[in-house]
Amino acid sequence: MNIILLGPPGAGKGTQARTLVETRKMIQLSTGDMLREARSSGTEMGKVVAAVMDRGGLVTDEIVIGLIREKLEGDKQGGFIFDGFPRTLAQADALAELLAEKSETLDAVIEMRVDDAALVARIAGRSTCGSCGEVYNDTSRPIPADGHCENCGGTEFKRRADDNEESLKVRLMEYYKKTSPLIGYYYAKGQLKSVDGLASMEDVEAEIAAILDA
Repeated sequence: MNIILLGPPGAGKGTQARTLVETRKMIQLSTGDMLREARSSGTEMGKVVAAVMDRGGLVTDEIVIGLIREKLEGDKQGGFIFDGFPRTLAQADALAELLAEKSETLDAVIEMRVDDAALVARIAGRSTCGSCGEVYNDTSRPIPADGHCENCGGTEFKRRADDNEESLKVRLMEYYKKTSPLIGYYYAKGQLKSVDGLASMEDVEAEIAAILDA
């Protein structure tokens, strides 16, 4: 099973992807993770990525598609979660062509709907475990009193410099300009399903599970 998780920054895509990796043995394909992995891999594609990043250039859609192609040719386990890709209509078309080339299907596109004001409140208080990436929030899920991550026991927590109201508004505008058209794109294809991205993690997990099980 192959799925796309859609939603603005802070909607919880990464958290739900990690749950699917654990419970369904799916493989999370995060653009950022793939680029970092490629850069240190020493492969031909990795050298290309390193050269682009070292000179401060933008990684092209062709490079990202190349990295995804390599993943599709490897171990498929329970299928793939596309997290952070596609971001534009052109990328969506390129991904569709690649999946067809590899005789793969896209089984669901799950939109994590959010309210902007509530999302800003959520993100402004967000921090993550420096070891495993577990997400905490000053209000809804504070860092444990003993200072240890509930998931891995780590004691180092990070807060993104751009996790503030003004920066988030800029990131949301970028999302609405470039990525939100994908909602209509996949709706027209009959592949779009929506969940409440601001519900509890457990409720969102249950909604996604129901979509996949159906």
